[in-house]
Amino acid sequence: MRIVFMGTPDFAVPSLQSLVDHGYEVVGVVTQPDRPKGRKQVLTPSPVKELAIKLGLEVYQPERIKREEAIEHILNWQPELIVTAAYGQIIPEPLLFTPKYKAINVHASLLPKYRGAAPIHHSIIQGEKETGITIMYMVKEMDAGDILSQVKVAIEPDDTVGTLHDKLSQVGKDLLIETIKKIEEGTIHPIPQDHHLATYAPMIKREDERIDWNKTSMQIYNQIRGLNPWPVAFTTLKGKILKVWWAEPFPYHHEEEPGTVLRVTKDQLLVATKDGAMELKEIQPAGKKKMDIISFLQGAQIREGEKIGETNDKEANS
Repeated sequence: MRIVFMGTPDFAVPSLQSLVDHGYEVVGVVTQPDRPKGRKQVLTPSPVKELAIKLGLEVYQPERIKREEAIEHILNWQPELIVTAAYGQIIPEPLLFTPKYKAINVHASLLPKYRGAAPIHHSIIQGEKETGITIMYMVKEMDAGDILSQVKVAIEPDDTVGTLHDKLSQVGKDLLIETIKKIEEGTIHPIPQDHHLATYAPMIKREDERIDWNKTSMQIYNQIRGLNPWPVAFTTLKGKILKVWWAEPFPYHHEEEPGTVLRVTKDQLLVATKDGAMELKEIQPAGKKKMDIISFLQGAQIREGEKIGETNDKEANS
């Protein structure tokens, strides 16, 4: 089977590798253009491009996949199937329906829940106990095509976006091969999605990263897990951004306003929430590296009763 693979980030890498390992003819790889990265803004290829070059596969990086020349370039490879995994652009209809076996997508949620760009983040932030991988036919509407296969994956209480991402990418590569085999054999039975049950997982915005201490401890815990290791939750301390890489709920009865520092010792910092407290474990002050709370408290000027998380317009944009 002649396959064109379309993907960009680390999540898509195992799926591409698995196609090659199982002997499928990957006639071309489409990925996003190289982008500036890091403080020095060095032009950097996507993880999928790096693997494709290593495997000796032809790579195409159109700025806009919807342009006629991009569609023509891809169809000239004469794919029998197009496989996408976190590609990053809306795929035009000629690419969805021209190949013999159409186009399928590896999506990191149990559709119809969490359609969109950030399903792993949102599943943790919303406190879900399970998620999974769905492989579906692609249609014009985002993540709305008929379901071909699904596998459930438990979300453990200490899972982060990073750990869950890695688990799902491995599950995805295995389910992809199983699904393609059934497509070839003609034994696949597509199931239409119930669109009334659809929920959405849009890209994470800056406002989603800010900790609201008025929420419950568990809500804040899920937010911190759901943003670790990228893009990382934050609050403010003395008018400066303080990233919170890790914190845990701490049972504490109090009558203080949420965001109040309840306890400061040489190795503990408790902050009031709506229903208790959060014990900050790993943080990153503005302009500094990530550190454990003991290292932070050695040099921090912070007192019990002080408020953190108070905002102004300048802080919101910093």
